[in-house]
Amino acid sequence: MYDDLKGKTAIVTGAGKKTGIGYGIASKLAQCGANIIVADLGSIGKKGEAVPLGTDEGMKDVADTLKREFKVDSIPVQVDVTSTDSINAMVETVKKSFERVDILCNNAGASFGVPNSFMSYKEDDWMRTVDVNLLSVFRVTRAVVPLMLGKPGAIINTASRAGKVPPLLNSAYATAKAGVIMLTKTMAKEIAGLGIRVNAICPGQIMTDLEKWRFGLEAKFFNSTIEEREKEMCKTIPLGYIGMPADTGSVVAFLASEESRYITGQAINVDGGQCMEL
Repeated sequence: MYDDLKGKTAIVTGAGKKTGIGYGIASKLAQCGANIIVADLGSIGKKGEAVPLGTDEGMKDVADTLKREFKVDSIPVQVDVTSTDSINAMVETVKKSFERVDILCNNAGASFGVPNSFMSYKEDDWMRTVDVNLLSVFRVTRAVVPLMLGKPGAIINTASRAGKVPPLLNSAYATAKAGVIMLTKTMAKEIAGLGIRVNAICPGQIMTDLEKWRFGLEAKFFNSTIEEREKEMCKTIPLGYIGMPADTGSVVAFLASEESRYITGQAINVDGGQCMEL
């Protein structure tokens, strides 16, 4: 628990379902007493995506659960992080319910058109992946920072181990996440004088819908089973198991708290030891 987070307000994008990293982040911050804006696509999202999106019902369920379990204020807000107009609309909604924002978690992310070599990758899928994972961080942060001025604040971006160690057949996602890491560093340097710290987390294998989908794709590609792919992956993790969304939430809560007041511009691995390079 980080008592200094009590009464603060956090926006968490991509938090509209209980099976994702976003919920792990939102629930940990709420456990520490922070009010949560649950931001996700809801009904404005595209139907038929391979990985389930945060629905209106899911977003409301998350917000209601946080309010009930942790006695904090929480509201669901629709946002398309690829649209500046949608992001600005989210900001206006937030203004009506909260005086300020203290914590921004740019967590929304997705991968399209995989598995594919960069030689066969469809350009539309490539650009969409970069848009959702990288350009969204630029858009959302620029729109939200004015709500964070006047007091110390924290921005935590969800990058990925893939942004440090190149995966096979998923180059757009890896490139975008590498961009998130550098954007985190440049933002940290540029707004340090405002009292706002900016860090990133780099999750490795975390058991989410996206991870399960990945194992399913690999099982087909390697003519294997999902269980066999999961076991093979665990062999690459020194701690020997796949993490849970709550593991990422614990790191984010630390980075949002005063306990990390001298940390900014860092990209912290949350991967069971898979990536130990500097």
